[in-house]
Amino acid sequence: METGDCADGPGGPDAPGMQFGCASFNQDSTSLALGTKTGYKLFSLTMVEMLDCIHESVETPDVYIVERLFSSSLVVVVSTAMPQRMNVYHFKKGTEICNYSYPNSILAVKLNRHRLVVCLDESIYIHNIKDMKLLKTLLNTPSNPSGLCALSINHSNSYLAYPGSATIGEIVVYDANNLNTVTMIPAHDSPLAALAFNASATKLASASERGTVIRVFSIPEGLRLFEFRRGMKRYVNISSLSFSPDGQFLCASSNTETVHIFKLDPLGPSGEDETGTWTAYVGKMFSAASSYLPAPVSGMMSQDRAFATVHLVTSGQRNICTLAMIQKLPRLLVATADGQLFIYNVDPLDGGECMLAHKHRLFGTDDDQDEVAKTEGSEVPGPVQTCPSYAATAALPASGPVTATLTGYSEDGGAKKGEVIPEHEFAAGPVCLDDENEFPPVSIQKC
Repeated sequence: METGDCADGPGGPDAPGMQFGCASFNQDSTSLALGTKTGYKLFSLTMVEMLDCIHESVETPDVYIVERLFSSSLVVVVSTAMPQRMNVYHFKKGTEICNYSYPNSILAVKLNRHRLVVCLDESIYIHNIKDMKLLKTLLNTPSNPSGLCALSINHSNSYLAYPGSATIGEIVVYDANNLNTVTMIPAHDSPLAALAFNASATKLASASERGTVIRVFSIPEGLRLFEFRRGMKRYVNISSLSFSPDGQFLCASSNTETVHIFKLDPLGPSGEDETGTWTAYVGKMFSAASSYLPAPVSGMMSQDRAFATVHLVTSGQRNICTLAMIQKLPRLLVATADGQLFIYNVDPLDGGECMLAHKHRLFGTDDDQDEVAKTEGSEVPGPVQTCPSYAATAALPASGPVTATLTGYSEDGGAKKGEVIPEHEFAAGPVCLDDENEFPPVSIQKC
């Protein structure tokens, strides 16, 4: 469910009309992180009508990657000032836990309670998040200038997905716990544009640069389960994919005015559809039969259209979306590149056009506290801007001599002078942010 988008890579916050350099929802969509010109902001997403900024840092300028570990105080930050260095902060105490340098610009960072993954253009680094030990370096991976990758939030398996080719939509699924390749999935004919695991890491969704078809595969087998058609009239840039917490829905946003929600019909323990309807049964039979038919025929049989949609008035700018339970109801959240957050109600039974519940400004004064929910999409004021995919930062030339190895790392050892990250940061449940006893003092260490 983790998803993010970078406004314009390094220097993103300086782009005309851009309010921030990046935006990302945390792993369970309970928090929104923004990278800004002066630092970063963290918002709590527990209320519809109220958007609570729980932390704002102004110490690191031009942040283009910021990732929070669930509801803990652990935050990873990368700035355009030093795109080869990753800083790990304990924001509750205002201290830096450690920082690490890499041979080239960092394009994406993904994390769960066991692993932290750093993606460069042609390499991936996998760390044990508790002590930041480097566990594995995947060198000579296919060129990946957008930093596209996905890490399952279910740390019992820690599956990592990344492009297996720069020319076609091939997906490598890697087990970041056991450090071995699980499977290779031939997902699309054109290069990949988006990837997302469901919460239990049993499904992986993908979209290609064409943006017309979204496919869902079983994990770890790599079998195609669903195929959804976003549209046929035009190619689009899909900027984010996100499953609902229960894995029954999948949302997709792009540079168009429409956000799509697709429904994945679940199977019960006996293998029968939980809805028990004749239509659902027949649908499953056709889906099963399609695997034995020629690709064009099976594709026609398996394609489904959106279960629910949101139509924004403004198109042409990137945004990120996620599905979450807020105040015990299913919601669709859309954060736009001009600094606004839209929260929509989702009807899990009938779908259709989602109703706007509230709109928040992420910068300045929120003038929409009294806005009445509307059935139509919300207009996003300001100039239309094009926004590359999450952490889409072309590798920049190093400001100094580039070393062949990571600063402070050894392949078989831990971080030099690295501090073990407190065990409470990896508890099964969310960490209470307002309890000082949850956060013992952390001394600053340079790794």
